[in-house]
Amino acid sequence: MRFILLNVTPEETRMALLEDGKLLETEVERPSHSHLVGNIYKGRVQNVLPGMQAAFVDIGQKKNAFLYLGDGAADERRADGQLHAHIGQSAVVQVVKDAVGTKGPRVTTRISLPGRNVVLMPTADYIGMSRRIADEEERGRLHDLAREICPRGMGLIVRTAAAGQDRETLTADVQYLSRLWESLSARCHVLSAPALLYRDADMAVRIVRDLFTEQIDRLIVDDAETFRRVRELVSYTSPGLSERVELYEGGALFREYGAEEELETLGGREVELPSGGFLVIDRTEALTVIDVNTGKYVGQSNLSDTIYRANMEAAAEILRQLRLRDIGGIIVVDFIDMDAAEQKENLLSFMRERAKLDRTKTNIIGITALGLVEITRKKSRQNFESILYGECPCCHGSGRVESPETVAIRICRDIRRIEERSHADFGYEVEVHEAVAYALMDSPLVDSLSSELGVKVGFIIKPGMHPESYAISQRGNGR
Repeated sequence: MRFILLNVTPEETRMALLEDGKLLETEVERPSHSHLVGNIYKGRVQNVLPGMQAAFVDIGQKKNAFLYLGDGAADERRADGQLHAHIGQSAVVQVVKDAVGTKGPRVTTRISLPGRNVVLMPTADYIGMSRRIADEEERGRLHDLAREICPRGMGLIVRTAAAGQDRETLTADVQYLSRLWESLSARCHVLSAPALLYRDADMAVRIVRDLFTEQIDRLIVDDAETFRRVRELVSYTSPGLSERVELYEGGALFREYGAEEELETLGGREVELPSGGFLVIDRTEALTVIDVNTGKYVGQSNLSDTIYRANMEAAAEILRQLRLRDIGGIIVVDFIDMDAAEQKENLLSFMRERAKLDRTKTNIIGITALGLVEITRKKSRQNFESILYGECPCCHGSGRVESPETVAIRICRDIRRIEERSHADFGYEVEVHEAVAYALMDSPLVDSLSSELGVKVGFIIKPGMHPESYAISQRGNGR
């Protein structure tokens, strides 16, 4: 059984996709962290980098958007085949990747308007097909149909939901999207850059459009108004699925179906495996490294079989975690070393089959010379962790702070430097974090420094002080 849960509150909307009670995918949307992916803007070029074939475009956000000119439409090419842009030029662009860290959003001039069954590409003459439609005869039928109903000079991508649909259904989708493009074009002519021309649908509509198919047994919504909207939309786009939309009137939808407990563990660095092994997930801005450990798993037969079974179990969980945490970019997995070439190939084949279940394009590249499995996964929206978690105020994202002993040595160094300029007749007081104070009490550092400089050094615990911070002051006459 596959369920979609939709939890709606004024503060945020949450989606959970479960299969046989196990969480496979989740998404969070908040007004303060609204996604830009899919939005279409009339932007203005602020800077051009010819050497990188790129430009920065003002779309009215905090950071300018990055536009790779190689993504541009054919009519933007010069006679020499190169794409061009100049400062002050206006351009219609669509966001394909949210801002991440210090980088602004990424945009393209290849516009795409998604419908239930097809995606209209007004600036590209191309017919594409969902890779999830496996039947070759059906693919051929849909391709021919798409070519017939596609507006002149435009392109179409046939979506998974189109499988089995008739000409009238697909034509209705194309006509709606064509009218939408005409409306956007008209807005573009009257608005000055930067301006928002089109905002992608909210989460409830996106779920119906992109995720709610025949393979979903129930779509459960816990908000009456959202339920009404979803039911109405489904009745229009997929009437046969209307009865699968349900209104939940209990008190805690996610907790009742077991999703809440799993969500609470997603920020953890370690992920336990059923057999007793575990994964360790470490992330940077561009790369994610996953280490596989056997932990308590000792197997039941020989060592080679134990390692193979542990790796296969880990592979399934790794692909689930990539979907759950929406990890994108380059992923490197350090599986437990296997000697048998057949086992390695079986592992890769298993992962490639499982990766096909991911809506986000995921490629299992292969095994490197060092025995690491390389994976790439498309990165577009802000992921789950970036919305729920902020940077640690202590370590600023590094995962480490200086040890109390290191801070104490730095304090001694600073006091020596102060003494070189001016002797403190009445000594020093230092405000420190609690851990540093206790470290100094148990250390000969202070007594040694006092004897060396001929001054008294005292410490005051400052509640709430950063573990690496301190404040040194000279004692006054009466202290």
